Formats: sequence, C-alpha cells, structure tokens
Amino acid sequence: MKQLKRNIAIVCGGDSSEHDVSLRSAQGLYSWFDKERYNVYIVDVKGQDWHVELPGGITAKIDRNDFSFVEDGKAKLFDYAYITIHGTPGENGILQGYFDLVDIPYSTSGVLVEAMTFDKFVLNQYLRGYGVAVADSMLIRRGYEHLVSEDEIERRIGMPCFVKPATDGSSFGVSKVKNKDQLAPALRKAMLESDEIMVEQYLEGTEITIGCYKTSEKEVLLPITEVVTKNEFFDYDAKYNGQVEEITPARISEDWARRVREITSHIYDILHCNGIIRIDYIISKDGKIRMLEVNTTPGMTPTSFIPQQVKAAGLTMTEVLTDIVENQF
Repeated sequence: MKQLKRNIAIVCGGDSSEHDVSLRSAQGLYSWFDKERYNVYIVDVKGQDWHVELPGGITAKIDRNDFSFVEDGKAKLFDYAYITIHGTPGENGILQGYFDLVDIPYSTSGVLVEAMTFDKFVLNQYLRGYGVAVADSMLIRRGYEHLVSEDEIERRIGMPCFVKPATDGSSFGVSKVKNKDQLAPALRKAMLESDEIMVEQYLEGTEITIGCYKTSEKEVLLPITEVVTKNEFFDYDAKYNGQVEEITPARISEDWARRVREITSHIYDILHCNGIIRIDYIISKDGKIRMLEVNTTPGMTPTSFIPQQVKAAGLTMTEVLTDIVENQF
C-alpha cells in the first residue's frame, strides 16, 4: 500500500515588523521542500487572520480549534508545522504553546527555549551561568527609564554601545550610540519595537555566524560565515538588502573555527534545541569568542546565511529540511 504524504504547513507572517521578511522565508522553504514526499502549504498568520494558500491563488481559513482547513470540500489536518515567523508569535513561544495544545509537532525548540532566546538579555544572563562569554549589557524597561541615568550607562557599559530591542530581531530599532547625547533618541527608537531595551557593550572584532542542527542520528555544524559590512553595524539594509559581504567559509584559523563549533554544539545542548538554529558571535580583539544572539527561526530568504552555508557544506536544503521533519516521526 502506498504511504500517504505528510501534510506540511510552512507557518509564516506574524505580528512584528518582520512580517514581510517571514513571507520571503516561506517562499524559500516552499521551493526547497520535497514535493514528492510531502504535501506542502504556506499558512499566513497575522493577528486573528490565519489562512492557508491553495492552488489557483485562493485561500482557505484555518480552523484554530485543530489547525485544519477545508480544500475541495474536505477537511484536512496538518502533520507538521515548519515555523518561519521572525518575531511574535512564532519566535517567542506563543505559537509553540498553541501547537503543543493541538498536538502538532513543529520545527523549532519548545516554549521555554523560544521565550528565552527571544529575549536577548535573559538569554545572555542564562548562558553566562554556563560559562558562555557574552557582551556586558543592561536592561531598561518602558516606564522605568528614569531609574537609569545616561551617566550610569556610560560608566557601566561604555561608549560606543548598542541600544536594541531586547525582544525583536532583524535589526529593527537598533542604534549604535557613540555618545551620551544619542542615548535618548536611540531608546525611543528601540521602544517602538519592544517594551524592553538592552544597552549592550560595543565589541570590535570579526563578526561570524554558524548554523547547526541535530537529529537522533547526527550532528550537523555548517560552515562558518564571516560578516563584513561597511555600514555602522549589521543593520537591516546589510542583512536583507545586500549591503554586506558574506564570506563562507570565514577567514579564521581552523583553531578558531573548531572552538566556535564546540561552543555552538554546547549551546545547542544546553538549551535542548530542536531544528536548525543559527548563532552569531564576535571574535573580539581581546581574543575571546563572545556569543551575540541565538536565532531559532533563522531567515530562509535568498540572501540568508543558512542556505549559503548548506550549499558550502555540499548539502541541499531539501535534504536538510527532510532531516529536520523526519527526526520527529
């Protein structure tokens, strides 16, 4: 008897400034999934509007009671959700909790890990306890800005520094602050994206990023990419509009590369991650490898790092996605 294909939902969209980036990631994923093996659908989630894209340019409403939809008069259920929402609710544990409730396996880590990795300040403090080197930082919450003075920020963190939303990605709302006078506007900009702001130490050095995933049978650490931008920092335009040079493999020694791989594998295990993640680091001039961020739903657009690294590893995105899905069945 012929085995039935699994129904895969590529869940995209979301409610953050990264909605459109997520849609681009979904298109990339759709092009790579093995259509001989899976029935693949794109599901756009935004607020209360959840719908699935069907052939012919039509859409069908998702029944949130069981994440089902109707196609050709028949109700259909999904077997698996590949989450590619950058920002809320797909990167902070909210959607993961929903899929736990309706008993659908998904591509990311669980609720706690997603919530923690989404909050950069919380994650840094947690991993610091395991000996992972991170930049010094301070947390400022909306409504409590008066508790932290500009002089204190300069004394504790130093100048220049970064002001960024603690719970957002893709470099929206991020500023490089060179003196105290720039702090107030930078905080206002960041608070357009998040109620919690992280003021982080500026580190000069080589910025790198590496993808990783593990299954019950293997560990895959992808080639490291070096990130070189002429912009002030790796901002939105650098990330998505090509204003950056991305060098894979990175121009670092094999000893540095080995240490980065070891740290990455260690962090994956500490957090008990699932699916593919990408971790950003900076090799600072003081000789330390400091973690900058853990991305649990890394971008999958044509300019994203993971597809580049997969190609450099001699793999295909199709086989990587199949690995990730089948690991949960």
